[in-house]
Amino acid sequence: MLRRRILVSVAKRVLPLAAVALLAAIALWPEIDSAADRGRVAFRRVLQAAPDALRIVDPRYQGVDEQNRPYTVTASVATQGGNEEVVVLDAPRADLLMGDGSWVYLESREGRFNRPTNHLDLSGQVTVHHDDGSQFVTDRAAIDLKAGVASGDAPVAAQGPFGTLTAQGFRLFDRGQVVVFTGRARTVLEGGQ
Repeated sequence: MLRRRILVSVAKRVLPLAAVALLAAIALWPEIDSAADRGRVAFRRVLQAAPDALRIVDPRYQGVDEQNRPYTVTASVATQGGNEEVVVLDAPRADLLMGDGSWVYLESREGRFNRPTNHLDLSGQVTVHHDDGSQFVTDRAAIDLKAGVASGDAPVAAQGPFGTLTAQGFRLFDRGQVVVFTGRARTVLEGGQ
């Protein structure tokens, strides 16, 4: 009888501990199994380690022109394929400082920026803002950031303190100091100045 009491009292303590150990082993088994997989090392021969494309979110390109005036080109996303020098931009924007201290801000839906030549091609609702209140909108524009010239052969609509203007294209020289509207142009001038 004494043996039976000892056996029952030992079983009361050992069986719950064994049940807890069994439940812990069941719960931790996936971790133990994955640890064994993490310990394995596999080697593979890589022939060429080169990315197909480089994608950057919120890129910023800064530079200076031939007269050391700063410019900045930003975008929401920039993608550069392989060994190409041209960067494809989504929602590009450019800030340019003019010779007289004023600034020009350009924006569009899409663009291509050639970094070695500092050439920016914009397309899709290209809008140019000047700090004097002038603004013009066109569908395409080609900008040479280093030389400070821009051009476009798509229809353009401009407005500002001078009035409103529509034309078939434009040429911008001397960092915006001279703007020539090409093709058939129509202007409505505002009076009072």
